Parts: sequence; structure tokens; C-alpha cells
Amino acid sequence: MTPQLDTNGHLRHLLTLEGLPREHLVALLDRAQAFADGEAGRSLAGTAVCTLFFEPSTRTRLSFQRAAQRLGADVLNFDASTSSTSKGETALDTMKNIEAMGVRGFVVRHSEDGGVAALAAQARPGTALVNAGDGRTAHPTQGLLDMLTLRQAKGADFSRLKVLIVGDIRHSRVARSDLQALRTLGVGEIRICGPGSLLPDDAMLDGCEVGHDFDAALEGVDAVMMLRLQRERMAEGLVSSLDDYHRDYGLTAERLCRAATDAVVMHPGPMNRGVEIDGDVADGSQSLVLRQVANGVAARMAVLEALLG
Repeated sequence: MTPQLDTNGHLRHLLTLEGLPREHLVALLDRAQAFADGEAGRSLAGTAVCTLFFEPSTRTRLSFQRAAQRLGADVLNFDASTSSTSKGETALDTMKNIEAMGVRGFVVRHSEDGGVAALAAQARPGTALVNAGDGRTAHPTQGLLDMLTLRQAKGADFSRLKVLIVGDIRHSRVARSDLQALRTLGVGEIRICGPGSLLPDDAMLDGCEVGHDFDAALEGVDAVMMLRLQRERMAEGLVSSLDDYHRDYGLTAERLCRAATDAVVMHPGPMNRGVEIDGDVADGSQSLVLRQVANGVAARMAVLEALLG
């Protein structure tokens, strides 16, 4: 049993997709699909939800706000840059003060690994936390929306799929959550590609086919998940130059031809056009990037409803 499940096996928090039982994952995807299909819901009318972000975000914050609003919740927004945390208040004290105002749901982004789980451990009974990204650990709702998008495009039988994840796997919380979800859903084959300096050296990639030749890794795959190259990695000496990275690991239209003819392209954003992905691919007919953004609202509605409804 993972800490995010209560003694009855019900979801109390969503902190990670690691260890989340398949039935919970599939139920969230099914509910998200209903919302994506246009089902209305006001199950959180009168419930207060706070987006508690200790790290900058645009897309994720707005997506959660939109999800909570569509469910009828009262939404409070917390900005660390203008809050008492800049005066020395701890994240826990911040949460406890907002919790004392009657807020039951917290959507938390934190820069530290395990930062959201640490707050969840101190929450009152009946208070639910959603991890909106912490350190390099997890981004579970991104994993959910990615699986929803992939399922819409390729069907529910993941066992026949070959999925390729490309780029900075070592530092990516998105990659970790996607890998956990793909394994839980029984994906047929996971391929990993990137420069050695950006690949993890732990058990994260156990069972994956790992390589450094992007052209070879693309052969016959059904889905290509590109990751943002974090430009600070170049300053750290982990990447020689942006041009070199694009030459070796940039997804171009010519390269994409090596994948299956009906392969789809995904990217969690924000994108570096001309670095990890070319604009004509990002905007092309095989790209699901904007569908991922749209599905983010539906997936987050499903999570908030499951925890607070």
C-alpha cells in the first residue's frame, strides 16, 4: 500500500503514479475521458481548492484552475514570490494557515524531491493534496494526461505499443511518471534514447531498451515522447551545444519517417522549437501536443473529483 492510499485502499492524495494500482489508474483515465467527451460536473461546489505553487508554472497552474472551476470549486491561488514564504515562513506553515481557513484541497508544486509528500504527511484528515510536480521525483497528472492522450490515439491495449521517450530522462519528473504509468498499463516495449550524460544510472530504466542512436531508436515505434532540453544542462557541461543536440536528438520530419506510419508525437511542454523538436513536427498532423494540453483539464478534473468529490 502506498502512502497516498488510506487503510481501505481509497485514494487520499495523488503524490505519484509509482505503485498506484492499475484499477485506480484506469478508473481515473475512464473518468477523465468522460470529462473530455463533454460530461459536466459540479461535484466540488462549495469546496475550496488552493493552488500552492512554490515553483513557477503557467500551463499546469492554469490547467488545475480550469479543472477546479469546471467542477464548481472555489479556487484560491498562492504565489510564493509575493507570499510570506519570502519573509521566511515555511511551506508547512503556509499550508497549515490556508488549511485553517477551511481549504480541503491543495494542488502543490515544489522544487524539492518529496516536498509534496512531506506536506501530505502533515495534512489534516479530510485534506487532500495533489502533486503538481516536485523536484525530479514525479508529475503524476502529467503522466495521466499523457496516458489519456495515448489511449485516445492508439486504443486501450497498451501491450501492442512501442513507445520511445527521448531526451533528458535523468532530470525529468515527467519521464518518471510516464514510465510508471506505461508499466502499470502493460505497454509492450519502452525505448529510451538520449546522450549518456542525460540518462539516469539507477533502476529507473530497468526493462527498457536504452540507446544513444536516435535514428535507430525511432524504427517502427508507435509513439514518440520528446522531452524539453533544460538549457542549464548545457551550462553544466552535460550537453556540448544546442546545435549538436539538435543534430543528434532533434525530432525532424525526415527522422519521423523512421517511425510507424501512424506514429504520434507528444511533448509535455514548454517546447524548445529547433532544439528537441522542429516546428513543422510540433505543428504537424502527427502531433498530439495541443490535445495533451486539452486533456490536462479533463485528467485533473478526474483527480480532483476522486479526492474531494
